[in-house]
Amino acid sequence: MHFGIALGSNLGDRAANIQRGIDLLMARVPGIHLNASARVYETEPVDCAPGTQAFLNTVVEVAADCTPQELHAHLKTIEQALGRPEQRERNSPRTLDLDMLYADKVISTDPVLILPHPRMHLRRFVLQPLADIRPELVLPGQQFTVAELLARLPEE
Repeated sequence: MHFGIALGSNLGDRAANIQRGIDLLMARVPGIHLNASARVYETEPVDCAPGTQAFLNTVVEVAADCTPQELHAHLKTIEQALGRPEQRERNSPRTLDLDMLYADKVISTDPVLILPHPRMHLRRFVLQPLADIRPELVLPGQQFTVAELLARLPEE
């Protein structure tokens, strides 16, 4: 199964946090293979407290022989290993945020793991790096490609 994963960091050594997250993902998920990785973008925080440091964001696509729920559990474990508390205020600063964006054509409405990610089509900080690696991808429930969704976003 192919998975899109967004990585973001705005605390500490942001670039090192993202690289460490990718390294841990590759080390902890059995049979995982990195298909593609986008460049890293520096972006202004969205819906965060005033004065919040800018984020570094990227997207990777991996192939793994596991369920979306199993991979999601790995993502949460990696976030915690890099210092993100399990209980936290929404949109609080973070050493690493790992969000599953899609899992092939899976649609899930489970509150623990909604797929595809419910707000990704509205977020430039997700669509821009995703367009670097999968511009032609049409996500379940969308009629436009990732590149078209990105082009439709209002200018910042």
